[in-house]
Amino acid sequence: MDILQAILLALVQGITEFLPVSSQAHLVIYSLLTGQNYQGIDFDIILHFGSLFAVVAYFRHELIAMTKDFLGSLIGKESGREAKLAWLMIVATIPAGILGLLFKDIAEVALRSPIIMASALIGFGLVLGFADWRYRGERSEYDLGFRDAVIIGFAQALALIPGTSRSGITITAGLFLGMSREATTRFSFLISIPIIAAAGLLSTIDVMQSGTHMDLKIFSVGFVVSVLATYASIHYFLAFIRRIGMQPFVAYRVILGLLLLGLYL
Repeated sequence: MDILQAILLALVQGITEFLPVSSQAHLVIYSLLTGQNYQGIDFDIILHFGSLFAVVAYFRHELIAMTKDFLGSLIGKESGREAKLAWLMIVATIPAGILGLLFKDIAEVALRSPIIMASALIGFGLVLGFADWRYRGERSEYDLGFRDAVIIGFAQALALIPGTSRSGITITAGLFLGMSREATTRFSFLISIPIIAAAGLLSTIDVMQSGTHMDLKIFSVGFVVSVLATYASIHYFLAFIRRIGMQPFVAYRVILGLLLLGLYL
């Protein structure tokens, strides 16, 4: 891998990681267009840690407030809405974490098909569009109950299906629960933090045990570009949905899915 390829891959992954369009599908499209093979799990880990760093940096104030309130509640202090939001994040993470550990290997082997990916892009994209049109409300992330968090958590587990989009399916679940576009998107981004961190840690252990050689120059470039691309993507996505909504992403998913079907059928 050269510097240019590392930059392009980091841009693709960083821009699409938190958009409801499936970063995995875009990496497949990238490989088809460039003829370049999968970049390897070690580089993939670096890119995801870049995205993790970006989302933590973007929501640093919210995370600091939640951490303070959450820790205070554990030692007997009166808890506020930030502590509740922290608990909601934990509850929403549990279903995806358990199901991910149980079915990750099966999903990667049995479901890793361009046809399945294309179908998920189209199908879950249309569901997102319907939820945004019919059920969108004004609830914020602070209005959620623990039942709501469990529902969003199980929705997040559906991202094991390639092409689903983790952010897309959790945003969809939030819309069905009557959340506003911004609120469900923020909550989707927040609950991605423990999932990405845990997945990255497990993958890092596997890579270290395999003794894979890491090119520090290439990996450093990929990490920095991933951070910058992800941070910008989060910022502009939140501004975009505030003014325009989800429907352009629905149309984009359908077009991308049809393109994949056309290439593989």
